[in-house]
Amino acid sequence: MKKTDDAPVIARRISEFLCDYAPQFLTGSEHTLKGYKDALVLYFQFLQENGVSPEALSRLHLEKEWIEKWIVWLKDTRKNSPDTCNNRLASFRRFLEYLAEKDIGMAYLYQDSKRIKRQKCPKKKVSGLTRDAVAAMLSAPDTSTRIGRRDLVFLTLLYATAARLDEIRSIKLDDIHLEAAKPYLSLHGKGKKIRTAYLLPRAVALLQAYIKETYGQTGGTDALLFPSRVSGHGKLTEAALDKRIKTYAAQANVHCKDVPLNTHAHLFRHAKASHWIEDGLSIVEIQFLLGHEQIETTMRYLDITTEDKVKALATLESETEKGTEKKWKKDPEALVDFCGLKR
Repeated sequence: MKKTDDAPVIARRISEFLCDYAPQFLTGSEHTLKGYKDALVLYFQFLQENGVSPEALSRLHLEKEWIEKWIVWLKDTRKNSPDTCNNRLASFRRFLEYLAEKDIGMAYLYQDSKRIKRQKCPKKKVSGLTRDAVAAMLSAPDTSTRIGRRDLVFLTLLYATAARLDEIRSIKLDDIHLEAAKPYLSLHGKGKKIRTAYLLPRAVALLQAYIKETYGQTGGTDALLFPSRVSGHGKLTEAALDKRIKTYAAQANVHCKDVPLNTHAHLFRHAKASHWIEDGLSIVEIQFLLGHEQIETTMRYLDITTEDKVKALATLESETEKGTEKKWKKDPEALVDFCGLKR
């Protein structure tokens, strides 16, 4: 195919979008940034498998017809769920929106992409932990050890605040206001939005004891509540915390079969949402407490009841997708490498 002038422009815009624009203006979430990159890697992997070389790459390959073929490829070849396809499409549209702002000649690509229909997704019932399961999990840490006392505070805050895992990892001492008339935490959520999470006396007492033991009178206000000793007082990794949660789930499951063995942090968030519903809070109040931008997201929690025999919350990636070889994780060939998308 004829060599085009578009290829270097597209490659440069990809680098700008991933390295500069997205982390500075779109999100501070590592998961969301990874989602943008994964979508772009998969798109150009798709083009590459369909014979598009760096020399031939042009704006034509970003048009609606190609994107729709990509969605079909995600569904049929990679066995992605409708939800995953919709997420990939949304991430790719973000890039096209940026491209439109930078290159007026390519603005039509973003407008055309908005006409692509989302995949129809079956309504999901979101599951959480029962109250007995939560109690069993909070009884699992060995509070005779320092790590056990830390983990009890961590698990208690996960449930008490219904916070996302990264929000808990990001709490600093100056986000904690235990001396207020109504003690609370300031949580830094998606899109750098801050919301308030009020604390009950048990959580306050645990926090006070933990902070005194960990920092005494010397802790700086910008110190993390849960620092990592391995990374020089940086954030604890999500992998490390997930491993701790699953260890306690295995212990708790011996005494309470309501505790799924693959329990993860987000289950506490869903559990708290379901218990708020049972306690009579309105859906608007719960939307505020969870930090959801759209009330439709919160509406999913209406189906939760603790009488359900819950297992684990479905992960973002289906079991079918997990079993599919991720070819794009291998060393990329010409086009993906040319676009600077080597993983």
